[in-house]
Amino acid sequence: MPRTVRDVVFVDGVRTPFGKAGPKGIYHETRADDLVVKAIRELLRRNPGLDPKKVDEVAVAATTQIGDQGLTLGRTAGILAGLPQSVPGYSIDRMCAGALTAVTTTAGSIAFGAYDVVIAGGVEHMGRHPMGEGVDPNPRFVSEKLVDESALFMGMTAENLHDRFPHLTKVRADEYAVRSQEKAAKAYADGTIQQDLVPISVRRTDPAGGETGWGLVTADEPMRPGTTLENLAGLKTPFRVHGRVTAGNAAGLNDGATASIIASEEFARENGLPVKMRLVSYAFAGVEPEVMGYGPIPATEKALAKAGLAISDIGLFEINEAFAVQVLAFLDHYGIADDDERVNRYGGAIAYGHPLAASGVRLMTQLARQFEERPEVRYGLTTMCVGFGMGATVIWENPHFEGDK
Repeated sequence: MPRTVRDVVFVDGVRTPFGKAGPKGIYHETRADDLVVKAIRELLRRNPGLDPKKVDEVAVAATTQIGDQGLTLGRTAGILAGLPQSVPGYSIDRMCAGALTAVTTTAGSIAFGAYDVVIAGGVEHMGRHPMGEGVDPNPRFVSEKLVDESALFMGMTAENLHDRFPHLTKVRADEYAVRSQEKAAKAYADGTIQQDLVPISVRRTDPAGGETGWGLVTADEPMRPGTTLENLAGLKTPFRVHGRVTAGNAAGLNDGATASIIASEEFARENGLPVKMRLVSYAFAGVEPEVMGYGPIPATEKALAKAGLAISDIGLFEINEAFAVQVLAFLDHYGIADDDERVNRYGGAIAYGHPLAASGVRLMTQLARQFEERPEVRYGLTTMCVGFGMGATVIWENPHFEGDK
């Protein structure tokens, strides 16, 4: 019998504060799966109308699926979070777009009617599991020149993007990075970001041999408020001598987790759950791996075409700031100013951090919060570049839209 495609909605999203990867980072002694568990528990606490027994799936992304990010994380994290054992789960990997893909994959199943409501998110503990740990790239990639060797190193791909678009200068990248820090600081000062953060208890061992202590993490660790162009000008360019990509105009190595509730709109209404965003379309696209930062452009073209929309219809943009040049390439392609107020209004990954597979849902929670503030905006999008030459874009509709009233 013919099926009717159902409307899919973003009910709610939360994340842990993001930390710096490494021995000095806030999550150095915290397990990756525990970060996911805390996020899932907070989602359930915030949404008492959702009966845990009704959750149809738990999809959790991680780029490096070993150790405490392995063992079919969606299933194990669901059990650890207290969901009934009848709730299944699985793991997913699309590198930086892991959580975004967890959302779109389960959303397709909801639209088809296989699920009513799911939990989708991602985690990356880059301190425990650096990007590329344990992988063995096939030597044919380089020996047969299937890709340039730089494709295996994300920072080099950003330098390649600067090469391809020389008018996207280091100064423009640094100026963009300063604005990201400023907008993030303002969002914190306004109390906007904290609304979707899950406080995390962390254990820290005194490296000098003192007593072990406990603390509560309530804010993102990577932020550098007060960053200036002068600060950034003198930073090293680790990926190329006299290069343009620095620690100041790129996201760092980070730890953190995100989780969201995705449901059919009918299920959400029937169970008294909020409807924060309505899914319009999504698309993924491949590009040359050595310029992976270009990926959001063709992905957005595909998503717009599927939705029957133009870029001028998009009133808010959440673009992952893996590298400033990647965002600038996107804006330049569409003729959008570097400082357009529709773009990353709360700041982005350059300030907050980018724990790879977790970041997609951070973009969504920030867009959902802006939809509440901006009922005059009908459409927004979340987009990101993806390692090894891909882009991912999701277009959302604002359920609070008042333009036709």
